[in-house]
Amino acid sequence: MKLETDPRQLAVTILRDIYRKDAYTDIALDQGLKQAQLKSLDRGLVTELVYGIVRRVRTLDQLITQLGKKTATQQPPDLRIILQIGLYQLRYLDQIPVSAAVNTSVELAKKNQLGKLSGVVNGILRQYDRIQAQGKDPLELPSDRINRLGVLHSFPNWIVQQWLEEWGEGETEKLCEWFNQPAMIDIRVNLLKTTVEEVELGFSKAGVKVLPVPHLPQALRLIGGSRSISQLPGFEEGWWTVQDSSAQLVTHLLDPQPEEIIIDACAAPGGKTTHIAELMQDRGTIWACDRVASRLRKVQQNAQRLQLNSIKICSGDSRQLTQFRETADRVLIDAPCSGLGTLHKRPDIRWRQTPEKIEELSVLQRELLEEAASWIKPKGVLVYATCTLNPLENEKLIEAFLHHHPNWQIQPPLSSSPAAAFATTPGWIKVLPHLHLMDGFFMVKLVKGF
Repeated sequence: MKLETDPRQLAVTILRDIYRKDAYTDIALDQGLKQAQLKSLDRGLVTELVYGIVRRVRTLDQLITQLGKKTATQQPPDLRIILQIGLYQLRYLDQIPVSAAVNTSVELAKKNQLGKLSGVVNGILRQYDRIQAQGKDPLELPSDRINRLGVLHSFPNWIVQQWLEEWGEGETEKLCEWFNQPAMIDIRVNLLKTTVEEVELGFSKAGVKVLPVPHLPQALRLIGGSRSISQLPGFEEGWWTVQDSSAQLVTHLLDPQPEEIIIDACAAPGGKTTHIAELMQDRGTIWACDRVASRLRKVQQNAQRLQLNSIKICSGDSRQLTQFRETADRVLIDAPCSGLGTLHKRPDIRWRQTPEKIEELSVLQRELLEEAASWIKPKGVLVYATCTLNPLENEKLIEAFLHHHPNWQIQPPLSSSPAAAFATTPGWIKVLPHLHLMDGFFMVKLVKGF
């Protein structure tokens, strides 16, 4: 098999898989890069083009429709992709000269049996550049604010409308801008094996810059660098694991203690499960539960690399694990959710989720919460968390649960907890990405009475 050496052609191939085969962006990109022979800079360009175009597809298609004689969806599929690649470079990549963006796109048309339409590519891209050179924005925006924000920032109208209702126009715009930035990588240092200072030193020697994350004692954020995660110093030794700061916050809110029995109801792939073990000094029992047995293997692999021994595996639907009734000191439900707090990392979620799917998810979340609540001993603790900003999956669900279970109440984080800095008046935590510079998350600690 001939390995691909042209980064833009590889981007065409990957985007083709995403559009036609409904492939997930991260999986399609990973598979594509494995079939290529590219330098580090070119790998970075492919990643930027693929993730950027999936994020900005509504904006780019609007430009194709405005500048061309046919709408974006009426264009031949490969021509649409090539135009998206050209326009993305012109609009969002300042480091690429106009001539390079235009000429490489024309060559892509010829390379993909669209030579007769290469003039269309040249014409649309040159027209974009001419309008921009006149000091105008080639993108014409609708007058109503939902469509305006949706087209400008490339989001479905229903997401924009929901955010506008909750936060207003200014905050919604900042949220949209945040989610269109490349994702950051946070790691969690395993304090049972090393120290934050030792990990910082190891990364520094390897030429990788890291910064501490405020309020989170185990968190470091990688700044720049393009090396594979598994090649970074300390990975094989179990010194650290990749985990967003918001996700680390969840386990601090749970506040697990040595010798306790703790159940992680939706454990795979094990980021929070292993964090629980670290905070417990690896002393006690942690049941890692998941409906998909193959996903639990990832929990085991992570536990083995981090050299943690307190984790036990339980395969099965957490809505039906009646053997856990009143056995746990603490339970964590990191619930399956719409993922609308992670749109910068998983850009295709904005196009995959719908209000109808979220309604279905909220039913599952409610069922999980009802069953997991029965696992708690008297005076025990349950933490419910999602990586979404949707009230139906968060605040409304918790309010309904408390209404039907008057023997439960919200317990705000202790003042000594890293989570205390994020607490709200009702006692739950809602992490807003553009304010807190981490994934959007909701989490709440519930305490069971007698």
